[in-house]
Amino acid sequence: MTGVVLKNVVKKFGDVEVVHGVSLAIEDGEFCVFVGPSGCGKSTLMRMVAGLEVTTSGSIHIGSLDVTKLDPAERGVAMVFQTYALYPHMTVEENMGFGLRMNGVPKDVIRKKVAEASRILKLDAYMDRKPKALSGGQRQRVAIGRTIVRGPDVFLFDEPLSNLDAELRVEMRVEIARLHKEIGATMIYVTHDQVEAMTLADKIVVLRDGNIEQVGKPLELYEDPDNRFVAGFIGSPSMNFLGARVQDNEVFVTSLAASLSPSVALPARGTEIEVGIRPEHLSIDPDGNQFRIDFIECLGGMSYLHLTSDNGERVVVAEIGICQFQEQAAVGLAFDLGDVRLFERKSGKRLR
Repeated sequence: MTGVVLKNVVKKFGDVEVVHGVSLAIEDGEFCVFVGPSGCGKSTLMRMVAGLEVTTSGSIHIGSLDVTKLDPAERGVAMVFQTYALYPHMTVEENMGFGLRMNGVPKDVIRKKVAEASRILKLDAYMDRKPKALSGGQRQRVAIGRTIVRGPDVFLFDEPLSNLDAELRVEMRVEIARLHKEIGATMIYVTHDQVEAMTLADKIVVLRDGNIEQVGKPLELYEDPDNRFVAGFIGSPSMNFLGARVQDNEVFVTSLAASLSPSVALPARGTEIEVGIRPEHLSIDPDGNQFRIDFIECLGGMSYLHLTSDNGERVVVAEIGICQFQEQAAVGLAFDLGDVRLFERKSGKRLR
């Protein structure tokens, strides 16, 4: 078994603690994505698993082995970085087999391992090329191939698609997903892009300020967030939030000038809360006038309407197809109460 277990892991740089007692279990063969905004600790956490950062306290296990104090080379991991770090004077084949040659692996074994990695990554036609003759996506595949030939127990990806353009990012997401299905290894992937997280992960770990906010399957986090941060971070466009307050057993939504009767336990009367609704769960009510359409993104198959309420709150509505409304039109919003999520304004905690 080659799962990864972190127990109360802490990382300090001097007196500054940046990872605060993180505990996490990643199952054997699982694709786990660390996601969160810049500075949340996701890359630091991965580097601790790799052994590139010293763990201040707590423990890290890979399989049955406690690797907390082991050197990177002894951990059975291989890492793919944001930069390709290929040797420009070497061919694709030479780049992929270089690490094995340095470790004295026999040439016939190297050829076999490189050939298998090339087949998996569809690089057979490029083996005699040098990096300058490759596209960005091909170079990243070579970098991934270099890790495959090592046969690690755990693959670590540190924002590997950040340097690629939009089209190549989509292509490489598919390649990495296919790679995971084919080799079935445990993979940990760091990204700030929640679209990558949603499309690749078996399990998502949402991080903020060195703490885990929520762990779960992609759709679990999307449909059932524990707090406002997760609700706003997971999903593109992000969830809309409307200011509201509790009145007896109802919720009065300021911008809608309307009350809702949700089936959740509400806090005390007068408590400030927020009503969360995803863009695809909203539709335009042409008979209303609480919002103004500021801007329409018409993408052909989907349209995004950007609205502003009379009190300045901004809302995005997603509509399938081409939008039939005009900018600057006064409209209302319609939605099902079952699609509403409520959050305490002060703490951000979900009301259930």
